[in-house]
Amino acid sequence: MSRYEPHALDRRLMLKGALAAGALAAAPSVAHAAPDATSRKAAPFVNPLVRNRADPHIHRHSDGHYYFTATAPEYDRIILRRSRTLNGLATAAESVIWTKHATGPMGAHIWAPEIHRIGGKWYIYFAAAPAESVWDIRIWVLENANRDPFKGTWVERGQLKTAWETFSLDATTFTHRGTRYLSWAQHEPGMDNNTAIWLSKMADPLTLTGPQVRLTTPEYDWETIGFKVNEGASFIKRNGRIFMSYSASATDHNYCMGLLTVDADADLMNPANWSKSPTPVFTSNDTTKQYGPGHNCFTVAEDGRTDVLVYHARQYKEIVGDPLNDPNRHTRVQKLGWKPDGTPDFGIPVADTAAGSAKESA
Repeated sequence: MSRYEPHALDRRLMLKGALAAGALAAAPSVAHAAPDATSRKAAPFVNPLVRNRADPHIHRHSDGHYYFTATAPEYDRIILRRSRTLNGLATAAESVIWTKHATGPMGAHIWAPEIHRIGGKWYIYFAAAPAESVWDIRIWVLENANRDPFKGTWVERGQLKTAWETFSLDATTFTHRGTRYLSWAQHEPGMDNNTAIWLSKMADPLTLTGPQVRLTTPEYDWETIGFKVNEGASFIKRNGRIFMSYSASATDHNYCMGLLTVDADADLMNPANWSKSPTPVFTSNDTTKQYGPGHNCFTVAEDGRTDVLVYHARQYKEIVGDPLNDPNRHTRVQKLGWKPDGTPDFGIPVADTAAGSAKESA
């Protein structure tokens, strides 16, 4: 989800009141077809898929289930759903697996959770701030040793430490050729931006190792509208390359997605090996009436072959007040296409289906 200036006092004041009313999925590696993929035909998608859930992440696990999590608009909890079909997530029971602290660390701004299965355990990476200092946002980790993430105990494993104690969030992890990586968004001291996107190797699910390199910082006009933001990275490996999508600008209708590309044989830790698209790859669309699309992830459809883009967007352009107080960013899904040159074709955010066309009210 797009974040606002971490040092701006007026933003803190705007969020002091109750937030408008209204999480866990991410692949344990770069997006692949599920191990149990069958020839089942992918069903037409229903949109919005899950209402009032921003920063969505859907992971298709080897047990045949899709696991879903996202940011709740109250910013106070981590939720989890599961279904054997993507459309089934719309009506799947939702469990609250963790709730923010009343005071102290992890007491505010519970944002953008992801769930990963690593070494026989479940991990959730999420952003949180102290209740007494709501813009001091950092990355935190939960762990569950049970095979079923709806059971067992979610243990707080503490803050995932990066090079600086600065505004940081949107952690995601993936593996490539036997090495696990973490990518996240963070404000670098001395830089004239809100957040850039970083990459590091991991010693274990809780620890970074080696250098932490900057892959992209806001530089183009479309990345700096309202705020200078690069965040919400997600990775997909196809056609001999790794593609990293990310979101940029403020969280209103200017929110959009960019793309980085690297050869699968290259050193991922060398920023010079990554190329950045000079234009956004996914933007608001007046024809389909979808605004501020972003903070995406990738999954695969039930057929095990069709790549699926998961993201959030609003159904209207004009927002009253701070966009962070508007609860109507809905989770959406659509087919991800591929161009003849082997690069992803994001297309445009599709229109709502008939059952999902009504505008939500706060």
